[in-house]
Amino acid sequence: MGEYTLRCAGCGNLLGDSATSCSLDNGLPRADYIERRFAPRELPGIWSFIDWLPVKRWNPATGASSITYRSSGLAGELDLNRLYISFSGYWPERGAMMRTCSFKELEAAPTMQMLLDNKTEEILVVASAGNTARAFAEVCSITGQPLILFVPASSLDRLWTTVEPGKVLLVGVNGDYADAIKLAGVLSSRVGFRPEGGARNIARRDGMGTVLLDHVRRFNFLPDHYFQAIGSGTGGIAAWEASMRIVADSRFGEHLPRLHLAQNTPCAPVYAMWHGIEEMNFDAYGCPEGMHDDVLFNRNPPYAVPGGVRDAVTSTGGRIYGMDNSRAVSAQKLFESSEGIDILPAAAVAVAALVDAVEAGFVERDDSILLNITGGGMRRLEEDQSRMRLKCDLMVGLEDFSDALSSIEEMVSS
Repeated sequence: MGEYTLRCAGCGNLLGDSATSCSLDNGLPRADYIERRFAPRELPGIWSFIDWLPVKRWNPATGASSITYRSSGLAGELDLNRLYISFSGYWPERGAMMRTCSFKELEAAPTMQMLLDNKTEEILVVASAGNTARAFAEVCSITGQPLILFVPASSLDRLWTTVEPGKVLLVGVNGDYADAIKLAGVLSSRVGFRPEGGARNIARRDGMGTVLLDHVRRFNFLPDHYFQAIGSGTGGIAAWEASMRIVADSRFGEHLPRLHLAQNTPCAPVYAMWHGIEEMNFDAYGCPEGMHDDVLFNRNPPYAVPGGVRDAVTSTGGRIYGMDNSRAVSAQKLFESSEGIDILPAAAVAVAALVDAVEAGFVERDDSILLNITGGGMRRLEEDQSRMRLKCDLMVGLEDFSDALSSIEEMVSS
């Protein structure tokens, strides 16, 4: 189950099991799984892909998976013959049971299981603009593991669980997502705390990669194209890595899917770097204020690192799109009316990119296309589930964080 060696995606150097960096270059760590054939197990959710997840065991109470189906509604609107949709969220009529309504659950479950496997007593520290924090809070409340979340004050209203909140300490940050990452980094460098790892967390990436694996399991081929909205771009890297493992198997296709990754302009650092737009002043635009979904804004994405976003998009012959709010709003309405389920604003940016690609001729009518709807079913969830909002335990800023550290440690120890 999930046996692997860890190597640097840049130089190929063999790394220790828990390494998040390489001493020879800045490449991302990548799991090289002993099992080479794609052979899903008879297990629930993402655990069916346990041979390609960095875990030794599985928890039946966690690990809800995305679901994949062939579209008729949106496909008809766009005149596409082979459009497939991966839906991560709550849509019980189709078997989608992610109660936090976000594909971030795909990251949280294997990350927490890997910690349990390693029997570490360190407390996990996570920085998030909302969806990731909600997913980790849900999973940790189920497993009983302790967790500290750093979340911008503007995103605190996005934090809730559908189970009784567990050992979750929520720290509100007077700043943006970059500030939350910075403060989480300070705490996680101290003894007794562990950083979640971001893009360098193989459990996080390989969990997200199950989106592509679910498509292959259901339809027995790799798609020609893969569409997703991104903040850091880690989901795009995950799809690339999963597709490389499938190609190496040789039974489901010989070519990597072209990555079509979308950001919400003008707050789009990855888009700016890909298109060579110099010195984009995101503060001048008030980023992330006013975005269709501010979870897509990350000032420091893993773009140019070996094994990062640039490598992923380049190696697949892909594209990076910039979609403004008006196109995202129109795309959201189009998807919801044609497919019959509500989606999160971030996913609408991916739909907008697909519409753009069709209009520009970047995809053909008979191409096979996988559209990753990274979150949805929030309104549908309200019909079935009650939600318990997480209370903010402490508000901090960059200037007073050193004083707040002792307060956080006291709260944890009590």
